[in-house]
Amino acid sequence: MATIFTKIVRGEIPSYKIAESENYYAFLDINPLAKGHTLVIPKNETDYILDIEDNEYKGLFAFAKKVGIAIEKIVSCKRMGITVIGLEVPHAHIHLIPINSIYDMDFKQPKLTFTNNEFKKLAELISLEFDKL
Repeated sequence: MATIFTKIVRGEIPSYKIAESENYYAFLDINPLAKGHTLVIPKNETDYILDIEDNEYKGLFAFAKKVGIAIEKIVSCKRMGITVIGLEVPHAHIHLIPINSIYDMDFKQPKLTFTNNEFKKLAELISLEFDKL
């Protein structure tokens, strides 16, 4: 059975897409810790990030780096926080979270809410920056 992330890649579940390549997909987290919080996934469904084949792993992080740079051009922050937890969805993924302090990456914090239009506009702006890189 396909994961929720695979269903997003297939277009079965909508997402606020930031970027897509042949092997990777990036989209806004709908329960974000910060404005611009993005998930980056390999299209190949692998549960545990350390089980990903080496070239795909390197490609995933290179793709995530480019996405992170695009986010920083749109969302004001001191750093791009990067974390891999891997417990909530059985599909490897990287969280890119714009941060101004270490506490901005505390997943116990209340999640932010945005309207559909706010998510769409943010995704479009970040996507435009991604395409320029």
